[in-house]
Amino acid sequence: MAKSSQNPKISVVVPAYNEAENVGNLMAEINEALSGTVHEAIFINDCSTDDTLAVLTALKEKYPQLRVLSHRKNAGQSRGVRTGVMAARAPFIATLDSDGQNDPADIPALYAQLTRKDAPNALALVGGRRAKRKDTWAKRFASRFGNGVRKKLLKDQADDTGCGLKVFTREAFLRLPYFDHIHRYLPALMLREGYKVEFCDVNHRPREFGVSKYTNFGRLKVSIADLRGVMWLNKRFKNPGGWDEV
Repeated sequence: MAKSSQNPKISVVVPAYNEAENVGNLMAEINEALSGTVHEAIFINDCSTDDTLAVLTALKEKYPQLRVLSHRKNAGQSRGVRTGVMAARAPFIATLDSDGQNDPADIPALYAQLTRKDAPNALALVGGRRAKRKDTWAKRFASRFGNGVRKKLLKDQADDTGCGLKVFTREAFLRLPYFDHIHRYLPALMLREGYKVEFCDVNHRPREFGVSKYTNFGRLKVSIADLRGVMWLNKRFKNPGGWDEV
């Protein structure tokens, strides 16, 4: 059994909507990946209409480090991430998609990269970069195109912001302006606040159960508005370079 504590070193945040067939295996993998680290796993049930909440509730008996939060209304992935981060007890956060395509075994490497002794000052996020995606050709093409446009316009250094696997500091995240779909713009917003970001290749797996909650057209529709919004935020931001009390 993994270590559990009221003072975990890292909180794993997993928003879940209608993923009853995936959350059990995912929790077992988180438990194994972080067996040597004091941690907590926070699953956010986003008002699922299947048995996701019941499955998660039952898992609490087996995994004492598991916490289950349940939205009263469906609010989307970004709100789920924010709910989990706000409830987290650890100074470091790892996020995962609940569909099982992110591999929890990659969390320790990203966490070690973020917390290493020779890390740059103000390093606040290490994002996963899916080296070999296990998605359809259409989804891979749409992702490459979208990432290319976003990277050119925002200069956020990120090749793959769609990867749900990220490790970052809780403090830095809570300084960011919140909006729906913020989870796709975390590198750009971290840089906006004066933090540094890095990336790391991670594993990617095919979905075994359930169906994707996104379509290429749906992503494109919201991405245009979101991209314009983040560009506006960047233009309206003034960084004081820190402050001194005198």
